[in-house]
Amino acid sequence: MTHIILASGGTGGHIYPAVATAHELRRRGYQVTVLGQQGGMEERIAAEQQLHFFGVQAGKLARSGQGKADPRELLRAARGVLEARQFLQKEQPAVVVGYGGFASLPGILAAQSLGIATVLHEQNARLGLTQRLAVARARAVGTAYSTVNGLSAAKGQLVGMPVREERLSSHEARTALGLQTEGALTVLIMGGSQGSLAMNNALPELLRAAFPDGVSPYGPVQILHATGPRWIDDVSPRVADLPWYHATGYVNAVAAWSAADLAITRAGTGTLAEAAFYGVPDIMIPLPESAENHQFFNAQAVAQAGAGVVVEQANLGALPQAVLECLEPQRRAAMREAALQRSPAGAASKLADLIEQVAAVSSPLSSPTPS
Repeated sequence: MTHIILASGGTGGHIYPAVATAHELRRRGYQVTVLGQQGGMEERIAAEQQLHFFGVQAGKLARSGQGKADPRELLRAARGVLEARQFLQKEQPAVVVGYGGFASLPGILAAQSLGIATVLHEQNARLGLTQRLAVARARAVGTAYSTVNGLSAAKGQLVGMPVREERLSSHEARTALGLQTEGALTVLIMGGSQGSLAMNNALPELLRAAFPDGVSPYGPVQILHATGPRWIDDVSPRVADLPWYHATGYVNAVAAWSAADLAITRAGTGTLAEAAFYGVPDIMIPLPESAENHQFFNAQAVAQAGAGVVVEQANLGALPQAVLECLEPQRRAAMREAALQRSPAGAASKLADLIEQVAAVSSPLSSPTPS
C-alpha cells in the first residue's frame, strides 16, 4: 500500500487541512501518517481522528528581540530532522506533504534531504517562513488563493482550503453538544484552536449585557463558547449562572459548526473556510498580532462578499450591536447564502489529486540528496 506522510502541526489552521486530506487519501486506499511535534496538539487531534501519528522534536522559528533565532530551538529542530529522517528511511513514503508551521519543517526537510518527493499546501496569500525554506525543492504547491506572493505561477496550483466535508443536522449537532435543540438561535464563539485570551476576557460580559435573559428580539439565544483548554477554568465560573451560556474548553468542530446560526471568531484562513463550508455568518475579530495583519485582510474579503462583518479587537464594545444586527432573520439568511458561495467544498479532493499526480511519478528514496 502506497504510504503518504502529512507533515503538520502547531495550530488548527495547519492541522485540520491535513486531517481533511488524510481522510480523503485513506478513502482512496492510501496508507497515511501524520508527522508532527511530539506532544503537540496535532498528536491529540490525530488520535481523535483515528489517524496514525509519528512525533518528532520541533523547534520554533520565532525570533528573539535581537532578531536572532534561539539556538536551543534550532537544536530541537535539527534533532527533529534526524528523527524524521530515520522514520522516513524506514517507511519509504511516496510523498511527504507539508502544511506550513514550525512543526511541519522537520518532516519536509528530512524528506528533501533523502530525495523523497514533497508537496506543499499554502493556506495564505503569502508564503510562510517554513514554506519559503522548502519551496525550491518541492515538486508542487497547492494553494488556497489564486495568487500567492513569493510563489511562481508555474509551481502553484489552486486547490482551495481543505476542510472535513462532514455535516450533521442542526438537531443532531445540538443534541451531541448538550444544547437546546429547537427554538433557540445558536451563537458559536471560537478564538482559534487554542482559544483567545482577549475574546475570553471580553465576550462573556458583553453578551450577558446584550442578552440579560438569554433572549434576543428574534427569539431565545444560546451561546457555545469554545474557550481553549487553557482558559476554561477562568471562563466557566463567570457564566455558571447563565443556563443559556455553555463554555467548553474544546469542541468537536463538525458538531459546533453544524449547530451554529452565527459565529464569532478570529479570521484565520482555516476558520473562515469552515464558516463558508457550513454556511455560517461570521462576526470576525482579527488577531491584531497576525503576521503582516493578514487576518484583517482575510476578514475584509469575507465582509466584502457579504458573508460576515468585522469588529476589530480595539472596538469590542461594538460587538453586541453587531450580534443583534446579524441575528435579524433576513440579514442572517443573506449572509448564509453569501457564505455558501465561498465554500471550499472539494478542496481536499483537489489536493489529494495533486498528491496522487506527484506520487505517480515518484519512487520512494529514488534519488537521495547528500546531507
